Amino acid sequence: MISEINVSSQERYQLIDITDEVEKIVKESGVKDGLVLLFVPHSTAGILLTENEKSLKEDWLDFLKKLVSGFDFQHNRIDDNADSHLLSGFIGQERILPLKGGQIIRGTWQQIFLLELDGPRKRKIIVKIIKD
Repeated sequence: MISEINVSSQERYQLIDITDEVEKIVKESGVKDGLVLLFVPHSTAGILLTENEKSLKEDWLDFLKKLVSGFDFQHNRIDDNADSHLLSGFIGQERILPLKGGQIIRGTWQQIFLLELDGPRKRKIIVKIIKD
């Protein structure tokens, strides 16, 4: 089963919690055991697991911005978003999560986020449920 989550970001760099939407898709699938594949088909966004706490989300975004600050990226001569492409590749555009008893196995403080790196934009996240 393949589903899609659509979101609109409001900021250039932003973390958008998609946990509830992913869990709803899992529940509707009826699959009890298997895998949940999350993939964002964009080269300037990523999927991140982290705690949904305001200060931590700000720390993530500040940290990522600092990783790419002070560089004269060649791609910026074309599109001025080299930082977004590089961070997307660094973080990754996919995650695979185990599914047991109809529930995604994740830590207490692990929520699932779309990481926007070149917003504001409309984004989609592909959710593939793989049955054991």
